[in-house]
Amino acid sequence: MSKQSEYIVALSDPAARDAGRFGPKAANQAALAHAGLPTPGGFCLSAEAYTAQVEALGLAEVAEKAVTLDFLEARTFISQIRIAMFDAPMIAGIKGPLIKAYRNLTGDTGMLVAVRSSSLMEDTEGASFAGQFQTYLGIENEKDLLTAVHGCWGALWSSRALRYMDSKDIKAVDTAMSVLVQPLIQAIASGGGMSKTAGGGMSVTATWGLGEPIAQGEVVPDRYDLSADGRLLETVAGRKGHTIHCHLHGAPTTKAVAKDQVSEPCLNETQVRKLGSMMKKAENLMGGPVEIEWAMDEAGIKMLQARPLHLEPA
Repeated sequence: MSKQSEYIVALSDPAARDAGRFGPKAANQAALAHAGLPTPGGFCLSAEAYTAQVEALGLAEVAEKAVTLDFLEARTFISQIRIAMFDAPMIAGIKGPLIKAYRNLTGDTGMLVAVRSSSLMEDTEGASFAGQFQTYLGIENEKDLLTAVHGCWGALWSSRALRYMDSKDIKAVDTAMSVLVQPLIQAIASGGGMSKTAGGGMSVTATWGLGEPIAQGEVVPDRYDLSADGRLLETVAGRKGHTIHCHLHGAPTTKAVAKDQVSEPCLNETQVRKLGSMMKKAENLMGGPVEIEWAMDEAGIKMLQARPLHLEPA
């Protein structure tokens, strides 16, 4: 098999569990699926593709200067590599396999996809990178797919990511960016969860539609407190005034929630207990407490992410 064809690996392939090639985010998704937990599926573009793009554009020296010079001197080089990662054409050895994998995934269904960054340093101990990189929802064609991949690559060189890396003594040239491409869940509800809280139980959050309003702090999500063995102890309804959905031939849309649904819990007890059970499975798989993201469509609940949850003493 040629190196070029190895840039793309389906999440169903055991090779996708290699965090050194696909980043912990994608590798964890693959591990969850292989353990029998429901996920959206999809494929990942390896960090080697990012490295090949940097080398093909002759940016290796520029990148080195961007992280070794002082801030004022480095700004020009940071801008140069960011612009190149966004604007320079994708090399054929990456573009061809990427488009082929996208067509195989979507077929003639008109499926929308999510394109998500998966840095090699993301979701590692002491460096979660939560909110530092990019996720693109509702991608519906090949042109937008390519744009989204470029956006994920370029996000490695954003000001906020570089500041975060600097605080963790990480240099952008010492890491690389993989990209995760998955079917977009047409979510009835979405949210997060922790398999262990400070009190020793578990916790789930939820809102209507996609989970973006939680990530952006735009709604107060429902909170469901569970015991360590998964019993629902308390439901605290949130204030979920709007919801976000993606539709074909249109950008993600914001819609007001009906008044009687604003403070109506998104999940019933059975669904909450199901999430508790899934978190425990993920915890056993990953060898410690986890923080998850999930989405629920008509077919049921799917795990979108699981990362180690690092708890400090009270």
